[in-house]
Amino acid sequence: KSVLLLLSVGAANAFLAVSPMGMKAQATRAQRQALSLYMDAALIVQNKGGGHGEIGFHLARQLRSKGLDVTLLQDSAAKMEKLPFKNYGEIEAEGVEIISCNLEDPSRILSSLSGKSFTHVFDNYAKDEKTVSTVAGLAKNTWRVKNYAYVSSAGMYESSVPQPMVETGATKATGQRAVEEFLASQELPWTSFRPQYIYGPYTNKRDYLDWFFHRITRDRPCPLPGDGNQMASVTRVEDVAAMLASVVGKEDAAKGQVFNCGTDNMVSYRQICEMIGQVVGKSPKIVTYNPKSFELPKGAFPFRNTEFCVTPEKAKKVLGWSRKHSLSEDLPWYFESYKAAGLEGKAMEFEADEIILGATV
Repeated sequence: KSVLLLLSVGAANAFLAVSPMGMKAQATRAQRQALSLYMDAALIVQNKGGGHGEIGFHLARQLRSKGLDVTLLQDSAAKMEKLPFKNYGEIEAEGVEIISCNLEDPSRILSSLSGKSFTHVFDNYAKDEKTVSTVAGLAKNTWRVKNYAYVSSAGMYESSVPQPMVETGATKATGQRAVEEFLASQELPWTSFRPQYIYGPYTNKRDYLDWFFHRITRDRPCPLPGDGNQMASVTRVEDVAAMLASVVGKEDAAKGQVFNCGTDNMVSYRQICEMIGQVVGKSPKIVTYNPKSFELPKGAFPFRNTEFCVTPEKAKKVLGWSRKHSLSEDLPWYFESYKAAGLEGKAMEFEADEIILGATV
């Protein structure tokens, strides 16, 4: 005969048919499996916005799809009327708990997380040792996490590193690098991800692609630094989030590792112009200039003047990650979001462009 055994683990129920003789062993295995499947819980520490502002939203969805309980600790300095924050109700409806907290105050962090426990931490906030130490301390001493994933930055690589950059490339002494070194010193099961340029739904920083749409839709020239053939890693946020979430179930392989977090479908600035031109039905007017000949305001061009791209081969091999999106396929969707945001006909000034064009005509 078989016995139907019901195991209640938190909110999860595991059912298992077993023989009387093997019931004890099977029950023990089932308990372990139930704990592994249903009790994993992730904490996302989310910054106030910028280039990484939308990562937490999409990462929460990825982790929920893997069956984890998810708590998102949101920096209260964020402008909640802006994207993606104003749409947090969508992920709350999917079971994500949102907690607003002053992340500059360790006591607020401790009180906000009191009584909670997590198996995974995804830190998309820390900028230096001071800002990582509180959550890292909880992760090590209280929660004993399976993995502490840190969202770092590929901006730490030295400019002399050959392109596309690999994880072993020389780095500068940045705050993000200090966080990586601190996590390693704490003997946490840590992993670091180094993203580059990010676009996608609910983006908190539209500059990367809007810069090109602003000019091409208005029949204005696109002033590109250098010859415009510099390659860049421009990655959709869901692919970034998927790479971060891929550590779940692969904690041993990810432990102590650094991964470049970017697409393997790199594009040049000229290619971006040409692809957007096809989408909007206009022929882009490209003008090139020597950036060393001008003193331009910050943001005059949304990307670096130099090439900036990485190879994600390590993440593909170690974590089994692969991209699901490409910029060329996403541009029609992005153009619709551009128009929906009221940007196509909006009055704009192009002062930096005029400085460049006045000198290059």
